[in-house]
Amino acid sequence: MLDSETAAVVRAVLDEVCGDVPQTDTTRRTSVASGLLQAIREGRSSIEELRLAGRAALRTVPTMWR
Repeated sequence: MLDSETAAVVRAVLDEVCGDVPQTDTTRRTSVASGLLQAIREGRSSIEELRLAGRAALRTVPTMWR
């Protein structure tokens, strides 16, 4: 479980990385959130590390349009 400060950072990075992703696109947002949590588990918790992890997760989300 994340402490409240880390959870707030993860939420802020999620909102930043998914800025152009509609709120209704839960598949992509969930993938980014999972990538952020994985980064935290691996000890990558700086804002920049989380941004990189979130962007990487967003790039790898499978879509039917690719």
